[in-house]
Amino acid sequence: MLTPLEKEAQLTQEAHRLYGLLKSVSKTKAAKWTFEDCLAAAPYVLAINRFKKEQNAVILAHSYTTPDLVYGVADFRGDSYELALKARSSTADIIVFAGVWFMAETAKIINPDKKVVIPAGKAGCTLADSMTGEDVKKLREKHPGVPALCYINSSAEVKAVCDSCVTSGNVFDIAQKIPGNELIFVPDMLMAQNIDAELKRRGTPKKIISSGGSCCVHDKYRPEIVDKLRAEHPGIKMLAHPECPIEVCQKCDYVGSTKGMASYVAGSPDKTFGMLTEFGLVNRLEAEHPDKTFIWPYGVCSYMKKNSLINTLEALIDPRPDQVVTVDGRVAVQAKKAIEKMFELAK
Repeated sequence: MLTPLEKEAQLTQEAHRLYGLLKSVSKTKAAKWTFEDCLAAAPYVLAINRFKKEQNAVILAHSYTTPDLVYGVADFRGDSYELALKARSSTADIIVFAGVWFMAETAKIINPDKKVVIPAGKAGCTLADSMTGEDVKKLREKHPGVPALCYINSSAEVKAVCDSCVTSGNVFDIAQKIPGNELIFVPDMLMAQNIDAELKRRGTPKKIISSGGSCCVHDKYRPEIVDKLRAEHPGIKMLAHPECPIEVCQKCDYVGSTKGMASYVAGSPDKTFGMLTEFGLVNRLEAEHPDKTFIWPYGVCSYMKKNSLINTLEALIDPRPDQVVTVDGRVAVQAKKAIEKMFELAK
């Protein structure tokens, strides 16, 4: 047992560790993380890191979750594809997925015998919630014989009735590899437009048949914001996610996945970047590139932000029923085929 003075010293040491990572990171548009913020987070961080070792748990945190999760307790951080790979290779008994429901569901499909929990409970996603498996079946009946790809931001039942899954990092390459001149893509209708444009640019056009919805963060960006930021910051490099409208993407210097944008920044000699994406990625880039400036106009995923240190600790110690991920066995078997096909085609 630690004495009160030893506990205080341990908390202070952890707060200094966190502050060293987060002092250049924005907590809001107007304020950075402070030492006091880190000191408040330290008890939860220490408890979570202790419990995950005792339970042989691994914590996967999407880049859109908060910095105290990403840098305080996550064993792996990244985008949907990176974390799917980590879930696939995990030897832990418990997978704690700090993200949204479809991501934790994907981890459970890949690891049916492991316990998978999500701190945020059944946190949704406007894309995943925009289509059902029945919707896809009806679409495929209208277009018999046409291959169907689903974005990883989809439910297990949607994955189960598609030929392959894709992520924003591999969608263009996989769409190009699929044989035939037609392709069904669900559920992101804006990404479908970007697929159409990219395949034409590559000289391998296909008719893209799409249905579904859009991301509640990325669909808000408009071409005017690109023009405005370029006027205000001469020389700025503009980065966008392919969930953005095509009119926005066509004006940007780089269009790619969360990982792709991070790699672009890391490899660029430029110092100022306009980020048309979710706030969490901006936080990561601020932490990892304190010598660079990131201009972020707006865009927060309220679903991702439902994950916290408090409910992560709860999910480890005594998870609520809605935090424990289950997938119907028959659906999981079929969905896993689409996920594994993605890994195969992405090589």
